[in-house]
Amino acid sequence: MKIITKIAATGFFLFGLSSLLLITSCGGGGNQKATDTPTSGKIKVVIDDSYRLLAEAEIYAFEAMYKYATIDTIFKAEADAINDFMNDSVPMMIVNRNLSDQQVAYLKERQYIPKTTKIAIDAVALIVNNENPDTTLFYQTVKEIFQGKITTWNQINKKSKLQDIKVVFDNFKSSNPRFFKDKFELGSFPATCFAVQTNAEVISYVEKNKNAIGVIGVNWISDPADTVSHNFLKRFKVIGVALEGDNDPGTKFYRPFTGYIAEGSYPFTREVFCINRQPYSGLAYGLSSFIAGEKGQLIVLHSGMVPAAMPVRLVEIKH
Repeated sequence: MKIITKIAATGFFLFGLSSLLLITSCGGGGNQKATDTPTSGKIKVVIDDSYRLLAEAEIYAFEAMYKYATIDTIFKAEADAINDFMNDSVPMMIVNRNLSDQQVAYLKERQYIPKTTKIAIDAVALIVNNENPDTTLFYQTVKEIFQGKITTWNQINKKSKLQDIKVVFDNFKSSNPRFFKDKFELGSFPATCFAVQTNAEVISYVEKNKNAIGVIGVNWISDPADTVSHNFLKRFKVIGVALEGDNDPGTKFYRPFTGYIAEGSYPFTREVFCINRQPYSGLAYGLSSFIAGEKGQLIVLHSGMVPAAMPVRLVEIKH
């Protein structure tokens, strides 16, 4: 079998922060006084834990450029992040789903017009222990694992010496289990699935348990130049997945690298958004504009995801 393993990025054309800041924000909330500007002040931002490494890099760069800006970050599971946003605890969040029509209507009733900025295309990665020889899976195999139809490794590989499959999520309230529930139209997960608390804990569990399959955001594994991500990559193997319906002997398996996320060869992808409900052009608007601008999109690319405004070129290496 042949595994696709390397990508390269090419040039791009983006608009910068300065042009975006010329656009005045719309929205209600007229009674709320501005205490910050697009490049100064202090706000809290809640972030899906899947994007912790990306957000830390983006905010570090933003604060380095704008000395009078302070961003307090809160990392939570997706459900908790959205609750904070809807309950006025924070004016901005970074998540991989849009608000529902009902949520938008609720905010509009309170005179807030949420402004959504797509910043990246992301992927959900599947990882296994370094001693597990089975590092490629058919799409249907993954589906049947999440359906509870496949529960042992020898159902996948009759020669496997491993035992019962244990699927570990970061948190049942996070975006990662929600993604597979939506993807495979699941009412619930089988007994083979359980959750810890964070993506980092998923990695630690997989590192110590040969039978495990970990489910994490690709941002945690995709940047070999980043010391945190690089250290994680030494601790497990990333599973390659075939396209849906492709079960032939010569099937290609795609790992969640940038080029294959961009072209859709890797099947488990999703979009990432900054959502801002500030009723004025404040710091939340400035930060989301920065992430959507040239410097911010380069950081997205460096983090192993596909920038919202940058084409990616594919380089194939066969071995």
